[in-house]
Amino acid sequence: MPLSDAAIRAAKPKQSGRLTLSDGGGLQLWVTATGSKLWNLAYRFGGKQTRAALGAWPAVSLKEARQLREEAKTLLAKGIDPGEQRKQDKVREAVERNNTFDAIADELMEKKRREGKTEKTLYKNKWALGFASQSIGSKPIASITAPEVLAALRTVEARGHHETAVRLRALIGQVFRYGIATGRCENDPTFALRGALTAPVTKHRPAIIEPVAFGGLLRSIDGYAGDPTTRVALQLLTLTFVRPGELRNAEWSEFDLNAAVWSIPPGRMKMRRPHRVPLAPQAVSLLRELHAISGHRRLLFPGLRSVERPISENTLNGALRRLGYSQDQMTAHGFRAAASSMLNESRKWSGDAIERQLAHADPDEVRRAYARADFWPERIEMMTWWADHVDGLRQGAEVVPLRRA
Repeated sequence: MPLSDAAIRAAKPKQSGRLTLSDGGGLQLWVTATGSKLWNLAYRFGGKQTRAALGAWPAVSLKEARQLREEAKTLLAKGIDPGEQRKQDKVREAVERNNTFDAIADELMEKKRREGKTEKTLYKNKWALGFASQSIGSKPIASITAPEVLAALRTVEARGHHETAVRLRALIGQVFRYGIATGRCENDPTFALRGALTAPVTKHRPAIIEPVAFGGLLRSIDGYAGDPTTRVALQLLTLTFVRPGELRNAEWSEFDLNAAVWSIPPGRMKMRRPHRVPLAPQAVSLLRELHAISGHRRLLFPGLRSVERPISENTLNGALRRLGYSQDQMTAHGFRAAASSMLNESRKWSGDAIERQLAHADPDEVRRAYARADFWPERIEMMTWWADHVDGLRQGAEVVPLRRA
């Protein structure tokens, strides 16, 4: 006689042994001496009597147990052992639980850490991935579809963060490609999303690139009445046009003033490649002046609160504000644009030498793979010319407009 929900609830364990209730078709409910009620399916496979555990009541209801019985019959008709199939399904489900998007993303972040990515970069990546984690983080990575990824990106777009959404798409793609490489998924759905997001409007950093106005900026910096190390930092940015973070975190051990070379280790470079900066005589003179102040420290520009931490970029930008330059006119990063513009306008130096000095990566992947020259002799000459040109601008020398081809 088929079972009913009422009969199952009323079933009591025997004083000894096990009570077995049948629902027909091999479906049985075992009531143990402890009161547990367990579903089992009795069936024959390969000429042998066997059984498969289907779970405990009430977690698995009578209706669900009957459905499992019908599914088992379908498998038997195809020559598949239902018990073995359930075991394989459980293993697959366990693997999928350990292969969620979040789990793969964590593995990728750890790989990036081993490769020497900075804590700042790792923090930014984890922060961005947090947006994706809210909707797809707990899902098996192999089951995530392009529409699901797009929905996660749309939540970022809806906040007006279009550039963040574009970067997040690329980062999610890295997670999927890592999953493919490690055998946890077979495709990257972010490829299907190219062009699906709102393209961000590129905002260029403010910079003074007109020579006469730049000369006025240089004179203002020379007259800076604040901390002398801040003045030197701005002057060195002018002469070296490195990224502000590369200068702020500079250590004395990186400098050979006799050889006039600054060697920046790859860990502090944006492109994670070592970078050499030829130092013009004017730069060497400034560094010797600075050495008298901070030469006994590790950092060239130690902070006020801790000598083990450098000054912040706000220190440099704040100095420019006190000199009367707004954030829409000039920033610490703007010295790179100014130098690049005027060096290219001069037509005295090859574009390759200028780009190497700026530590830019060649956008052409094939060309980048074969370009090994760093144009060192030309860069030494160029940096000396630039320092002399800066002196001329500072002194208000006559500026002859350069005609374009």
